[in-house]
Amino acid sequence: MSETPKIPQRKPAVFTIENEPSDTGGRDPLRRSPASFDENIVMTDDADDPFAATTSALPDVTEAAPRKRRFSFARIAFGALGILVSLAVGLWVDGLIRDLFTRADWLGYLAITTAAIGLLAFLVIVARELSGLMRLNAVQALKQEAIDASLAPTAKPARQVMAHLIHLLAAKPQTARGRLRLKETEIEIIDGPHLLDLTERELLTPLDREARGLILNASKRVSIVTAVSPRALVDLGYVIYESARLIRAMADLYGGRPGTLGMLRLMRDVIAHLAVTGSIAVGDSLIQQLLGHGLASKLSARLGEGVINGLMTARIGIAAMDLCRPMPFRALKRPGIGDFIGDLTPGTTKTRTPEVDG
Repeated sequence: MSETPKIPQRKPAVFTIENEPSDTGGRDPLRRSPASFDENIVMTDDADDPFAATTSALPDVTEAAPRKRRFSFARIAFGALGILVSLAVGLWVDGLIRDLFTRADWLGYLAITTAAIGLLAFLVIVARELSGLMRLNAVQALKQEAIDASLAPTAKPARQVMAHLIHLLAAKPQTARGRLRLKETEIEIIDGPHLLDLTERELLTPLDREARGLILNASKRVSIVTAVSPRALVDLGYVIYESARLIRAMADLYGGRPGTLGMLRLMRDVIAHLAVTGSIAVGDSLIQQLLGHGLASKLSARLGEGVINGLMTARIGIAAMDLCRPMPFRALKRPGIGDFIGDLTPGTTKTRTPEVDG
């Protein structure tokens, strides 16, 4: 066997690339002075934050969080009962098809075709519900990933969070400008926390502004309907309808798009949060705190109930925003009840007495 020739080794060396003369004043055009951002990148100003400029004397509400999924014997019982019911329905359909075949063959084939179409539609519904649940889980996983990335020593986890959030909101036209700006930072050196703040500002600022509009419009509708409705049952039904509509719109806005089961889970989490933290108390004392002692005594009972129900709807919207937002509030201000008081009671917030503000 012949020996393989040895490849000659060379020592490391430095090579100088001669550049053609240009109008850069003798400076290498391929090299630039260190900078955090390209000059074409414009940071979103704090004034664009829809909740930054509003202040209120009311205390901030705690942030809503999904309920922890724990082991439960009730789930096992309902699961076993569901399997038993499914077997019973299957046996009933099998017996029905056999009986139809004994009467006439075309009736049996018609029953088989109908059962196949129904089974296919049922499988599509199940797939859509599972897809909705997976999207909700992906949003919560992304939120936890952002929290972990803010504590990481390197910027790589923050880059991954930015990529996942861009993929989640790629179909949202409101985020097109932010996605373009973040793409320009791919070659820049930015530490993890600042990159997360930049991602939140560029991608979630327009969505937060739209979310504020959704909450405000729903609160106004509930306030007006409650003030003019003659029946308490109508008030309750409309508040439930408007709250469910607001929760679904909030999930769609932030990329969740839940199905029926996902919607029920979101509503359960919102109700559980309101039950734990306590809902807004309905009474003359709250109206006095919001509108002033003198003005509260002049308000009618229906108008006061309208204001309170509108604030309650805003409270539900804020909780839904906490649950559906794919990143925690870090660079942007988290909304509170006080951000909507001035819109629900225009011209009255300026008349509060110094005792309330103090």
